[in-house]
Amino acid sequence: MAWQGVYGHDQVVEQFGRALARRRLGGSLLLVGPPGVGKRTLAEKLAQTLLCMQHPPEAMDPCQICPACRQAVAGTHPDLLVVAKPQEKSEIPLSLLIGEGETRMRAGLVYELGLRSYMGGWKVGIIDDADFLNEEGANCLLKVLEEPPPQSLLMLIGTSPAKQLPTIRSRCQIVRFRPLSPELVATILVQRGLVAEAAEAHRLAQLSQGSVGRALELADEELWQFRNTLLERLSQPNIDGLKLTTATDEFVKQAGKDAPPRRARLRNLASFAAEFYRHVLRYRCATAEPDDPQLAQYVRQAAAVGPDSQRVAECVDRCLLAAEQIERNVHQDTLIAAWIDDLAQLWNAAPLR
Repeated sequence: MAWQGVYGHDQVVEQFGRALARRRLGGSLLLVGPPGVGKRTLAEKLAQTLLCMQHPPEAMDPCQICPACRQAVAGTHPDLLVVAKPQEKSEIPLSLLIGEGETRMRAGLVYELGLRSYMGGWKVGIIDDADFLNEEGANCLLKVLEEPPPQSLLMLIGTSPAKQLPTIRSRCQIVRFRPLSPELVATILVQRGLVAEAAEAHRLAQLSQGSVGRALELADEELWQFRNTLLERLSQPNIDGLKLTTATDEFVKQAGKDAPPRRARLRNLASFAAEFYRHVLRYRCATAEPDDPQLAQYVRQAAAVGPDSQRVAECVDRCLLAAEQIERNVHQDTLIAAWIDDLAQLWNAAPLR
């Protein structure tokens, strides 16, 4: 049974329950795992557990009705401090951590976390998108991570310990989150009314890589239609880079004016391309075809007419680099043009296998 709506992470919940029962909860936590698996949900529920005015933290049962619980849910609790990367930024601004200008070192999360609790209990800080801390931002956290103020908790949420500075990792207790099972992803999609039909929820869950967020992105029917266009062109003996760049750029911009849906579309296209090249390598090594008949057709064609396997592996690496650049908010038009052009050069210039 899910604790407070947190699915699939019973071991992590039990770990926190034991720590609270023994009054040995660390003051600095680094929550890592794939995106869209519930890390932020658990951090918010743990914060509510600590701030609840009716039930003690070790009960792991926030009452939901006291003023503290209501404010925590609404995001207005004065002792709950949340920082996240703004959508239009490529990094977490230093000002959110330590203020700026005349308020530098007298505002921001680090300063607020060191103040006395407004409601006489815990102070809790959450840094979402911790992968996007720059070196200066990470360094300003070192003291508060090493010597947390009394009855305070700072939680950093990221995807991998490797994306944090060694000085951050060494000062935090690392809490690892695993991908959710496809069955659990499908259950969440149906129970929360995110997908109407169980069969569609199951299909998306199988492709989700254990992430509810990714499953919702993949519910875009237009995305799957363009996937066929992308793979058909990538599987040709020669890639027309200019035409594919134009088509990809137009498709991504059709997601709307807001940056997040555009990034989601482009991220999924990079993932589709990387998956395609991986299957080409598997087919050449063991004649292993993907279960998807349409994908299998493109893989067979590409394996027959494409360059040597070393170049195909380099195409995989280039797609992974593009995915990383998408998360870093590299200029979209430039990113697409450079990515497709590099794939075309790798594919077209190499001798056939």
